Amino acid sequence: MLLESRSTAYGNETSPHDPAVFNRRSFPEGFIFGTAGSAYQYEGAANEDGRGPSVWDTYTHRFPDRISDGSNGDVAVDQYHRYKEDVAIMKDMNVDASRFSISWSRILPKGNLKGGVNQKGIEYYNNLINELLANGIQPYVTLFHWDLPQGLQDEYDGLLSPKLVDDFKDYADLCFKEYGDRVKHWITLNEPYVCANLGYAVGAMPPSRCSAWQNLNCTGGDSATEPYVAGHNLILAHAAAVGLYREKYQASQKGIIGITLNSDWKVPFSSSFDDRKAALRALDYMLGWFLNPVTYGEYPESMRTLVGKRLPKFTNDQVKMVKGSFDFIGLNYYTAKYVMNSGRPNGPPSYVTDSWTKETGERNGVLIGHQVRLISSLLNYLLPMESSA
Repeated sequence: MLLESRSTAYGNETSPHDPAVFNRRSFPEGFIFGTAGSAYQYEGAANEDGRGPSVWDTYTHRFPDRISDGSNGDVAVDQYHRYKEDVAIMKDMNVDASRFSISWSRILPKGNLKGGVNQKGIEYYNNLINELLANGIQPYVTLFHWDLPQGLQDEYDGLLSPKLVDDFKDYADLCFKEYGDRVKHWITLNEPYVCANLGYAVGAMPPSRCSAWQNLNCTGGDSATEPYVAGHNLILAHAAAVGLYREKYQASQKGIIGITLNSDWKVPFSSSFDDRKAALRALDYMLGWFLNPVTYGEYPESMRTLVGKRLPKFTNDQVKMVKGSFDFIGLNYYTAKYVMNSGRPNGPPSYVTDSWTKETGERNGVLIGHQVRLISSLLNYLLPMESSA
């Protein structure tokens, strides 16, 4: 992140981002500083050493025009071959941890055990984990960061099938068995909201499904039902993996397991009762969609009321499995939005309109939040201060 210096952004006021007042010592003892990324973003080696394709490989090759620069992850930054250089950079940055994801199709090329285990993939992550630990960096491992094996998409429509739950559980079991002696922080899913919404409501991510009436050039789909089905199966897959870890591995491996969600903050556009209620609904439909089930075993009341029979239900056994299925919650936060009540939507139903809300990033021509021009690196503010202390 880049931030403007205090002299130009704040006049004579003291900027909270001034390195003289804001650095690593500003955080409590034990605060973890780390790097983070996902396998498809940086690994490359897409067709090497037995890795199977993911839905992102298929999407970027089939629809290069939907990627802003037409690129793909075939090579990326080539971490698969250059992970030692990357770890050396992390060490030089003085980070405490590295959060990375495992490419599901690198260790299970077809996505399931019957398709075989790729030992080259197993070996790569062993090497990466060992290299991190040798340099004093703790691995935080994400099992699923959107790159579903294409084999599962072809076999049973991926996230739309309950078969996903058992295959994800088997995949997680393999990872716990191979790496759990050294990995003490597990994250089942990264931002399932993004998969369910962008993949199945508006079609902006693979498998690019949505209702035809939305005119978003999708490959097929139903925005009224499929986002909720995909989200439901992701929640059950997460809970199954957590249950397995707790029952089979946690006592001996002494790690913890959770899920990472994302959410904007929602601010009522006005002080009206309708807008205040709308802001809460918008939060339900983004954060509560996944946080409520893993906390309470059911979807938010606003979703159950407005989506009705289109929203899947958890069975009694599933409620027991899902409720409390985390040791920690990760939260990725990017921005805030103003929310106003839109009333009952016109036209066919869709996740996009089910919350009866409308969002905007500005009010009366003023952007939400304090705006600063970004010119100098926050990392340069934070990280070197420790070594110079």
